[in-house]
Amino acid sequence: MLPLLKATGIYKKYGSVEVLRGLDLELSKGQLVTIVGPSGCGKSTLLHILGTLDQADQGVVELEGVNLSTLNGRTLANFRNQKIGFVFQFHHLLPEFTALENVSIPGWIAGRKKSEVKKAAADLLEKLGLKDRLTHKPGELSGGEQQRVAVARALINQPSIVLADEPTGNLDGVHAKELHALFHALKKELGQTFVIVTHNEELAAQSDRVLTMRDGKFVI
Repeated sequence: MLPLLKATGIYKKYGSVEVLRGLDLELSKGQLVTIVGPSGCGKSTLLHILGTLDQADQGVVELEGVNLSTLNGRTLANFRNQKIGFVFQFHHLLPEFTALENVSIPGWIAGRKKSEVKKAAADLLEKLGLKDRLTHKPGELSGGEQQRVAVARALINQPSIVLADEPTGNLDGVHAKELHALFHALKKELGQTFVIVTHNEELAAQSDRVLTMRDGKFVI
């Protein structure tokens, strides 16, 4: 069976600084994988390359058998929007739009029917405990609620994989625990695949696999 995601020989330099040094990775569908390691070891750079937000200098990334380096422009943007969900440390919600609209936007960009996307967004927000917050704008939500809206937005197109970069980094202990529980519930209910970069040892300990990075490589 083909791995869901395969990265082979990934190298990345910024100027003279070698950030990733020949990194290999294979992930199966339905796994919750965490990547841990000291600041500056290349975790976020790797996540950005896996998510096509950045390009490797060398190496190949394949998602569902598609070599991502063969895609560009609109084709790449469409592939990213439909196949990859993102959750960042800061929610990056659009302040002038409601929770429901923020979650719906990637679905509308994908060309899906407006009413169908809105219903799916409302269902997701309800599943995430935000049934009474659909019409609230980000400024009217707590930090934990904002991050749950961001998770719903990442899931709206039923992506193959969700990439999360320090998703609990801006949350207090209680909200961080809630978000951990949510990731596990979504993995169980939807068979969703997650790759999560984190400094949170508790989250890492609960994952299916923990990958430790140091100096641009995985430590075995």
